[in-house]
Amino acid sequence: MSAVLRVIDITDARGEVVAPEWLAKSEAVHRELRPQLPQDYAGKMRRVFAGGARMSVAVRDGDVAGVAVYRIAENTFDGVYMYVDDLVTSAAVRSRGIGKALLDHLQTHARDARCASFTLDSGTQRQQAHRFYFREGLLVTAFHFSKPL
Repeated sequence: MSAVLRVIDITDARGEVVAPEWLAKSEAVHRELRPQLPQDYAGKMRRVFAGGARMSVAVRDGDVAGVAVYRIAENTFDGVYMYVDDLVTSAAVRSRGIGKALLDHLQTHARDARCASFTLDSGTQRQQAHRFYFREGLLVTAFHFSKPL
């Protein structure tokens, strides 16, 4: 029997948490990508949502298997675009369609919002993720520069 996979929006269009039980269940998977998240995970995420982010999770057989945090914004280069802050699949269930389900879900949201582009950054050390992104049609279009302050 195959695993049941569904994607659940944790936030609504205003950034309000509409599925708090799933937000709580997403913490362990989210920490696989962002171990530095503070102890008050729900508080941190509510602040991130207040700043424009939204969140969806992939649920497989009742467990959170993947997390996506994203935002829709507008700039002078892309116009309206979707930026994915975080996209992570639990290491225990990688390569089983979870990342693709999240990407497809986010791109549907982006199209519905009339976004001109879909973007994300990925750390240079994440070569397996890069292969996945290339396979899914994403291209390297810029370098991202950063300086700690």
